[in-house]
Parts: sequence; C-alpha cells; structure tokens
Amino acid sequence: LVVAALLHDFGRLVVEDAGLESSKLVALRNLLGDILPRGHRVLIFSQFTRHLALVRESLEAEGRDYLYLDGGTPAGERGELVASFQQGAAQIFLISLKAGGTGLNLTAADYVVHLDPWWNPAAEAQASDRAHRIGQQRPVTVVKLIAQQTIEEKVLALHAHKRALASDLLAGRSRPENLDMATLEGLLVGPPS
Repeated sequence: LVVAALLHDFGRLVVEDAGLESSKLVALRNLLGDILPRGHRVLIFSQFTRHLALVRESLEAEGRDYLYLDGGTPAGERGELVASFQQGAAQIFLISLKAGGTGLNLTAADYVVHLDPWWNPAAEAQASDRAHRIGQQRPVTVVKLIAQQTIEEKVLALHAHKRALASDLLAGRSRPENLDMATLEGLLVGPPS
C-alpha cells in the first residue's frame, strides 16, 4: 500500500516508466490554475532537482513561463534571475531548496509552495522567508504539498516532535540530561506511528 501510494504520488520521480501521473503534480497544476489568473506570483521549492524537472516539463507543456534556479546556477546568473523575477519576467520561480539560501530577496512572490518536506524545518522556513523580506507589500501564503501514507508524513511528525522538545527545553519543562534513549531515538526515526 505504501509503495502504491508512493508511486501514485511521485510517479516518474520514483519509477521513470511507471505510467502514473503524480497526484502532487495534479495538485500543483490545480493550485497554479487558480492563483496565476488572479495575478499571484509563486516560488516553488523542492529538494529534488528531478522533481523540479518534472514540474518544468509540465509547465512547458502548458505554455507557462517560469524561471529556474538550482545549485548549479552560477552566482552571477542567480542575481540576474532574482532581478528578472522581481521585475515580473515570470509568475513562477522554481528553486532547489538547497540553492534557495542566502541572497535571495523575492518579495515579488506572494505564494510559496514546498513540493516536499525537508528534514530540517529551518531550511524550509528559510526558503519561505525569501518572500517575507523587507519590501513585501502583500500577505504571503505558504503551501506544503504532502503525500499521504508516505515518509513525508513521518517527516512532518518529526518536525512537530523536534519543535515540542525544543520548546520544553527552552521553557525549562525538560532538561537535556533527562532525555532518555527512546526520546533520542525518536528524534532520529520520528515518533511512533
């Protein structure tokens, strides 16, 4: 069941000739079909450049303009892409989560879409913050597309568990020396299902 759900949600990302359409890609197309005609601008993040390649293919098939940035994009070109997006060259900016770090001020966007959760929630927050910079004039909506019955749900549970543990430690409700082996293991493999 989990393998079937994974194949349905990731289709060609997992098995290139699976012949299944990704429900995530369908959800993304539906979202874009709703928000783009209303003038919204969107940043789309994924940690997988292969996933972004499938999104690019879909956007091109629909005739949608987009900009693209990943870790292989030269530094000088990064600045040009950011300036182009800020000036309205495209409504969609696809960005590899690992490349979306420092120096990206993308306040022209008012939607941020995360195609997959990253193990480190701070990396996701930093990516979302690209649109939450000084100069942002509109509310920013952050959307996370999560596949049910996959490891993605476990990653989100791990995020919640880490936040709760950190909150307890900072509030003095727990002490680091009180962490038992089960708690430490839970941080690595996630809370029990």
